[in-house]
Amino acid sequence: MVAPEPPAAALDLPLDAHLHTDLSPDADVPLDAYAALARTRHVAELAITDHLDFEPGAPAYGYAEFDRRERVVREAAERWDGRPAIRLGVEVTYQAQYEAEIRAYLRAHPYDYVIGSVHVAREHPLARPATAAAWTRARTVEEAGAWYWAEVLGAIRSGLFDTIGHLDVIKRWLVPYYGPYEFEAHADTYDAVLGALVEAGTALEVNSSGLRTDIPGPFPHPGEPYPPAAVVARFRALGGTRVVAGSDAHRVASFAGALPEAYAVLRAAGFERLAFRRGGQPMEIDLAPSSVLTEAAR
Repeated sequence: MVAPEPPAAALDLPLDAHLHTDLSPDADVPLDAYAALARTRHVAELAITDHLDFEPGAPAYGYAEFDRRERVVREAAERWDGRPAIRLGVEVTYQAQYEAEIRAYLRAHPYDYVIGSVHVAREHPLARPATAAAWTRARTVEEAGAWYWAEVLGAIRSGLFDTIGHLDVIKRWLVPYYGPYEFEAHADTYDAVLGALVEAGTALEVNSSGLRTDIPGPFPHPGEPYPPAAVVARFRALGGTRVVAGSDAHRVASFAGALPEAYAVLRAAGFERLAFRRGGQPMEIDLAPSSVLTEAAR
């Protein structure tokens, strides 16, 4: 087993539901490194959600076959004997043109937990500063983000996913050109998406990676979760009951990064439980910080 990092303050959290290991093309973490940190810092349960793309040529297209993913996670779960509990998840990049393929794949491969996410592809004009400035100058902020929100709605309405990853991550690419992406200015867009989540029974993920400050380059994280507190509160006001939280770590140093803050956002909005799935069965996990490692092994 990988030795844990030097002692750090115990987090005492029941779940980190969004983690990437070296089975993702943009991550470099052996699963055991996360598990060691989870045991040391009292994070009871981990969902390993490595990337999966369906567009040929995309970074996670064919990167790690299901059999390998399953073997690595299940063997680690046995080694760590429920302290922490380790679940087999996946983060699927949703693109409407590949929905049939995604559906067939998920039907054939039994993951414990499935995130559906929309990403800014490397070839998109927004992904490159050399093209983003001109592309955004020709569009309003609503026009620039419309493609993203349409895909998010498609992902929700597909019914394929337990949650939608980093719901408003598009703002990371829009803020440098349009300024702060505030809830009030985009309330209609958010309400359409949050209403679709409520109708579908899909969980709202509070992704703490938006609080990360260690990302260099022209597209830093915005200093707030994806989505921020105002959106989480609005989800509850619209009747949302299913929420989950994850750090979206890709490096050892980011393990559970700002996850307590994500939990605080959920508690402030009035949520008391996380929505999760184990072995194909929906679960509710108490948000209270008194969870212990042995609880997640049940």
